[in-house]
Amino acid sequence: MSLILASASSSRKMLLTAAGVAFTADPADLDEAALMVKLKDAGAQIMARSLAEQKALAVSRRHPGRTVLGGDSVIAFDGDTLSKCASLEEARALLARLSGKTHLLVSAAALARNGALLWAHASPCEMTMRDLSQEFLDDYLAQEGKAILSSVGCYHFEGRGAQLFARVDGDYFSVLGLPLLPVLAQLRKEGLLRS
Repeated sequence: MSLILASASSSRKMLLTAAGVAFTADPADLDEAALMVKLKDAGAQIMARSLAEQKALAVSRRHPGRTVLGGDSVIAFDGDTLSKCASLEEARALLARLSGKTHLLVSAAALARNGALLWAHASPCEMTMRDLSQEFLDDYLAQEGKAILSSVGCYHFEGRGAQLFARVDGDYFSVLGLPLLPVLAQLRKEGLLRS
């Protein structure tokens, strides 16, 4: 019986596919903004984990007996939890704000079945951006276009987004949006992958 991914994230799909995990996608339809407001004082790790849990739980109720994987990523910077940008102008302002500084990226995953949480994990990563010139930002935004608006930090680290950074402390897969190794270990425990 294959896994259900409660996400539309192309990065999460790519990671699972590359790791040889059979799954179908059924994105959760949650009011993430409202959940983030409720969790605003909880901290990035609890927020990311709670969002992943809620996605897994919601989709598991639609698929009785199936195991559902929820995932989410949250960025905390300068006392704020960042949301996805709605426009390239907002993306430019965000990247200028992050330029030369360190932010916290937390990617979380959760497994649920029949509306019950089975497991959850959050993986923090410290992301240090290099100083970005105006010329680089112009070129980066022109090349990446609106595709970067799907990522909360306006970067796809597996591509040109890697050029934004001077240093990353944390798990590579978590930077891409899913703490893959802990997920794979738990899928083995759940009998969805061979041990």
